[in-house]
Amino acid sequence: MNYNKELAKIFSSMANYLEMDEASFRSNAYRKVASVLEMLDKDVKDVYNKGGLKSLEEIEGVGKNIALKMEEFLKTKKVKDFNRLKKKVPVKLDEIIAIEGMGVKKAKVLYEKLKIKNVKDLEKAAKKHKIASLEGFGEKTEKNILEGIVFLKRSSGRFLLGEATFITKDILRKLENLKEVEKVNVAGSFRRRKETIGDIDVLVVSKKPEKVMDFFVGMDNVAKVWGKGSTKSSIRTEEGIDVDLRVVSAKSFGSALQYFTGSKEHNIVTRRIAIDKGLKLNEYGVFRGNKMIAGRTEEDVYRAIGLNWIPPEIRENQGEVVKKIPKIVELGDIKGDLHCHSDWDGGDNSISVIARRAIEKGYEYIGISDHTQFLKIENGLNEKELLDQKKEIEKLNKGLKIKNLKLKILHGCESNILPDGSIDISDDVLKQMDYVIAGVHSSLKMKEKEMTKRIITAIKNPNVDIIAHPTGRILQKRDEYDVDFDQILKAAKENNVILEINSSPHRLDLKDSNIRKAKKMGVKMIIGTDAHHLPQLDLMEFGVSQARRGWAEKKDIINTQPLDKLLKYFK
Repeated sequence: MNYNKELAKIFSSMANYLEMDEASFRSNAYRKVASVLEMLDKDVKDVYNKGGLKSLEEIEGVGKNIALKMEEFLKTKKVKDFNRLKKKVPVKLDEIIAIEGMGVKKAKVLYEKLKIKNVKDLEKAAKKHKIASLEGFGEKTEKNILEGIVFLKRSSGRFLLGEATFITKDILRKLENLKEVEKVNVAGSFRRRKETIGDIDVLVVSKKPEKVMDFFVGMDNVAKVWGKGSTKSSIRTEEGIDVDLRVVSAKSFGSALQYFTGSKEHNIVTRRIAIDKGLKLNEYGVFRGNKMIAGRTEEDVYRAIGLNWIPPEIRENQGEVVKKIPKIVELGDIKGDLHCHSDWDGGDNSISVIARRAIEKGYEYIGISDHTQFLKIENGLNEKELLDQKKEIEKLNKGLKIKNLKLKILHGCESNILPDGSIDISDDVLKQMDYVIAGVHSSLKMKEKEMTKRIITAIKNPNVDIIAHPTGRILQKRDEYDVDFDQILKAAKENNVILEINSSPHRLDLKDSNIRKAKKMGVKMIIGTDAHHLPQLDLMEFGVSQARRGWAEKKDIINTQPLDKLLKYFK
């Protein structure tokens, strides 16, 4: 069992149930811990086994009460308070709030007024037009609910890259610790860093495959064994994702890795290239006649068919075998993160705590960009509060300088693009910021012409530097805005405005094809985590993966630049 993941799910659900039961002050604590556990790089069971209850309390956000619940789950795989909450509020909250536009408060109203307990009830009520007449809903909301249910059904069976990463890293760690395993790697769409993952493919080199397979099918998070063999076994985890494990020989590991990484379209092209050279390429190696000439490493395989090694993220038959591949951006190129939220707008951490973590990550700079006043649900800051925040950041920067710490805290904001394209903060205050991020957070269903005009108007504002999550999609929840993206790119280029690649696994916006378009047009991009909790600063890896899938180079991403060059990009 993946205890971190299971506890994160339980605490996240408890937060929702508590909020529905009007105990929001308690729900925030559970929600924070859930976020921390999702990003924790240590197994909570190992932490507990080594140090007991006190060691659990050392985890960020964990007090004695939550630590006791964690201990209870580690011992019994149950949390009595969670089961009590579910009985008290018999609503499948996680299921309902997965639909775009649905939150805990709306779910509460629907339960109280219409006894809606699950998505099936919700769809039935919406189709019978019982929801539109309720206060705070209306026909538009009812229509959006039905569209959200269709979207949810369409996305079922696939996992977000972030979710799959948690599961995959746990499996790889367990296999790496087996003395019988000589080499292990993940393949498939996960290795290509696709936005959503259908299943996980793992390859292992071992001289004792039987012991590896016994261990694999017996892992504590296995819900079902689909099949067990001497070289291949398949399981379904408790999270619901299927995992295939293959044991291959050391001499064929590279060719197996290349073959099972895919994509299918990429493999068709590489096999055709091999055939044109009188060779045969398959999962066992590269052959000339009956003689194997390569297969131990991927580099050997590609070299044997006349190609340089191709990064997995771009193996999609998008020209990677015929074009000269640039040196695409890497996580180590990132010099700082400019999309971070502090406790000023409801985030979990103070600016000084965020700065300390940025120093630990080796960043040159960190940018605080809290929400602004229109977004009341996120405790958005008004002009006075932004100027007060500016003073605090100036004070903190002086302290860092005195301590000779090489980090600069930059002051930005994530302002709101209103329906007419204006910004919800005055130009006089925006001018005083180090940089300004602007994003659409309301009126998401505008028609293409109006939405395009709205965003372009914001782009033309001389104080706007960055457009956040430019197409507004939330994976498995809502599609992009209706917008003419080519026109957005043209305006961004003309006005030297930067487009964000949002690292949240729920967004990954821009998508890879739009990154390629931006790169081609010479529009600069920035990778931001949109972090509201400290562990979310580590989401940068997903934004970098997305940039790589879009063939972005270091020069295309402005936060790969040192501070002095970075500041030149801002107006």
